[in-house]
Amino acid sequence: MRMIYLDIDSLRPDHMSCYGYDRNTTPNIDHIAAGGARFNRCYCASSPCVPSRASFMSGRFGINHGALTHWGPGCDFDYPEGDGHSTSVPFFTRHLRNAGYKTVTFSSFGDRHHAWWYFAGWNELHTHSLKEGNEDADEVNAAVIPWLQAHGKEDNYFLHIQYWDPHTLYTYPKEYADQWNNFPVKEFPNEQTIQDHQKDSFPRSATFLHWADRFPETMPRQIRNRQDLAHLINGYDGGISYMDKHVGEILDTLRELGIEEEVCFIISADHAESMGEHGVYMEHANASESVHHIPLIMKVPGVTKPGQVVDGFVYNVDVIATITDMVGLPVPTGWDGKSFLNALQGGHWEGRDYLVMDHALYVCQRAVRDSKWYFIRTYHPGLFEFEEIALYDMEQDPNQTINLAKAYPEIVKEMDHRLANWMQEHMGKPGSKVDPMQKVIETGPWKYMTVEDWHRRLLQDGWQEAAGMLAAKYGKSSDINSLYGV
Repeated sequence: MRMIYLDIDSLRPDHMSCYGYDRNTTPNIDHIAAGGARFNRCYCASSPCVPSRASFMSGRFGINHGALTHWGPGCDFDYPEGDGHSTSVPFFTRHLRNAGYKTVTFSSFGDRHHAWWYFAGWNELHTHSLKEGNEDADEVNAAVIPWLQAHGKEDNYFLHIQYWDPHTLYTYPKEYADQWNNFPVKEFPNEQTIQDHQKDSFPRSATFLHWADRFPETMPRQIRNRQDLAHLINGYDGGISYMDKHVGEILDTLRELGIEEEVCFIISADHAESMGEHGVYMEHANASESVHHIPLIMKVPGVTKPGQVVDGFVYNVDVIATITDMVGLPVPTGWDGKSFLNALQGGHWEGRDYLVMDHALYVCQRAVRDSKWYFIRTYHPGLFEFEEIALYDMEQDPNQTINLAKAYPEIVKEMDHRLANWMQEHMGKPGSKVDPMQKVIETGPWKYMTVEDWHRRLLQDGWQEAAGMLAAKYGKSSDINSLYGV
């Protein structure tokens, strides 16, 4: 079997035309989806980039693989000690090679966050750029297409291709954003919500959209109104469109080789992106629906049927387990993923009853999601404004705007019970190590911006009251005030 895994950074399913988006952003991915299965409820177990791709490589949840943030405490990828490699928790890449597959990646991910474990187990590793994930799709394809032309007709390979274009900054040719100028933008967030967001003083908020003053024309300076929102959405959709154009080049190459219909495609993302949810724009900053709900498309020759739609809950680690099952290998006992091959084959399959997810880069949160409710417990809010407990009715409020925790204490109790059971299941095993979430809670989620850094930014922009509240919140009032002369 020839397998191609398209790993697309920061991609929201509801911005893909094959998921019903009214902009034709992904015609080439739509073509693949039409010939296979589209999953409506796939979620990354841990966000953002490092935790999610650590799950891709290990088949495990962040609580078990240990890399729950981007560096420092809480980002220690855990693997059994000794010279040999584990058979119970093997790297996905090494496990696949046991079935005779050549494993090949075109990705600069290992360099981006010093995630050296990502380099393990591949037959071929093509970083193809020293831009650490800031390369555009044309630069990726410049390396991938010659490989396909030389090796595409070989059998039994797993080719992993990573595209970054939907991730900020949007550095592709500007015309890909401009094509959407006359297209309407989704109703959320509306004008009143955007005006309410003007009061927010955290990073990636409507007013504080950027870390620095330099950004491309494909992005607005702030989100002051719906016009600015359209500017941002056009930039995001432009990145998706540019990426999809290069997926089309991959398909063209496969057609030239005469093997397009023989290739198994898996298309997914590490995480998605908030576009106004919880007041956060163009960022993957918490354990929300907007960040954790990811696309999943699988076209498997001889297995999937055209136009298949699967509605059950699955994790990204389940995808890795399913690929393993597809090639005839057992799913390792130490992996957290479960195969859903039966769903692809059209058999009886219901998916997971509920999911538990977490985030520990910008905030420390764990969430529980079932068919109706989305529960979030915040252990450390970082620089953001999140309530300790939140509950959202996903049937009535998909953008998570109204916290119903106080109105439904019995639901909160049930979701909290599920979370406690999940944590006990994973932390109660013999040999379990410290929960990496606890390490981040203790040291704080201060990776890209510290309290001092953000306090300085607030003062520079004239937000003295917000700066004082931030200093008081973390017990640093006297230190910070004296430091900056407040």
